[in-house]
Amino acid sequence: MTSLRNEWFSNLRGDVLSGLVVALALIPEAIAFSIIAGVDPKVGLYASFCIAVVTAFAGGRPGMISAATGAMALVMVTLVKEHGLQYLLAATLLTGVFQIGAGLLRLGGLMRFVSQSVVTGFVNALAILIFMAQLPELINVSWVVYPFVAAGLAIIYLFPYITRSIPSPLVCIVVLTVVAMALGVDIRTVGDMGELPDSLPVFLLPDVPLNLETLQIILPYAATLAVVGLLESLMTASIVDELTDTRSNRNRECTGQGLANIASGFLGGMAGCAMIGQSVINVKSGGRGRLSTFVAGVFLLILVVFLGDWVRQIPMAALVAVMIMVSIGTFKWSSLRDLVHHPRTSSIVMVATVVVVVFTHDLAKGVLVGVLLSGVFFAHKVGRVMRVTSATENAGRTRVYTVAGQVFFASAEAFSQSFDFKEVIETVRIDVSRARFWDITAVGALDAVILKFRREGTQVDLVGMDEASVTLVDKFAVHDKPDALDRLMGH
Repeated sequence: MTSLRNEWFSNLRGDVLSGLVVALALIPEAIAFSIIAGVDPKVGLYASFCIAVVTAFAGGRPGMISAATGAMALVMVTLVKEHGLQYLLAATLLTGVFQIGAGLLRLGGLMRFVSQSVVTGFVNALAILIFMAQLPELINVSWVVYPFVAAGLAIIYLFPYITRSIPSPLVCIVVLTVVAMALGVDIRTVGDMGELPDSLPVFLLPDVPLNLETLQIILPYAATLAVVGLLESLMTASIVDELTDTRSNRNRECTGQGLANIASGFLGGMAGCAMIGQSVINVKSGGRGRLSTFVAGVFLLILVVFLGDWVRQIPMAALVAVMIMVSIGTFKWSSLRDLVHHPRTSSIVMVATVVVVVFTHDLAKGVLVGVLLSGVFFAHKVGRVMRVTSATENAGRTRVYTVAGQVFFASAEAFSQSFDFKEVIETVRIDVSRARFWDITAVGALDAVILKFRREGTQVDLVGMDEASVTLVDKFAVHDKPDALDRLMGH
């Protein structure tokens, strides 16, 4: 009961006001993402309402905003173009099923393999993309847009010096809307983005044949949507964790995203996931609990369905100012200074993540490249730690090799090259008490070393192996098999 109160009602004023700000900022984004996907604006708006409300209850990160997103919309383009909206709704349902499965399999824990350099690159790339997304509203437009954006930024950054009881982005939107309406300024508004729906969403089943052919069509898209959605959601959750100094439940977030997408598909909405920009707006505006996410979803529906005539009058310049604030606040400016002071490999990972995300506009590809580079650099670093030293005993009749470090695919070659197979000696003792063998590549290297010594007529004693390595060696090694030497000789 205490947990419920803390997550829902510990920050009533802040959550309600921040939810209103987020709802206003969601409207043009949802419309824009619908246009990208090639569907009616109401598909994105209904999705944003539904996903926000469901994740408020089922998600694993209080205060995080989930809705229709650009990353997901890009995946849907071909499906909508070739097969239509109904197949998109079916794919959305299957996406939710996959994500629930990921939560049940506890795949959220895989986020621990994402390094801080990748997270920083992801954040910086997203900040750049958020800013770039505002450029169409700033290029080849009426001159009046620029003073409106400047005034909006001034309100956002200066109003907190007067009071913090009301979120400054909300003040920015209200003030600029009133000024634009009072002066009759000819400026682009939310209404120019697309037609707002005038009715509530209704439950419906996708009108597609329930057969194997349909599954073959939607399966690749659903799998991609599930991966992209979970990746972006879990990365965003990590960022909100850092902003609020709290922890999220990643496996619950996977399940919550799945339930939200299933609900969205049944209500005529597209698949969605967490939005870093809106989540940052929420946190910066004072939102902390689940109530802020719920209010954002409910306000969004109320605004577009019942207050559409007013919402249509909001100047896009006001929302551009808010998103520029988000972009500036999201970018980790200290990372530029850290490029010089951090290890070179960490800086390469961060920059590579930024470059791939910005040039492909695909967050999943950027994070994948970052994770792969992190893995390669880590393997290289750990592989270099492994060393082999040697000394003689018994008046030079015994050579003792002492292995220290991790023996795996990245260090197996160095391990094999550390032994002198041409030395004429009676016995070789390989002490691995300070080493561990991790994979079949390491076991293969150990096989090769032992068998090469035996081929030269040298007795080999292997000592000190830990239990985990013994299990792996007993299962995959061949040096104790009767025909081991024949295998080495190729007979």
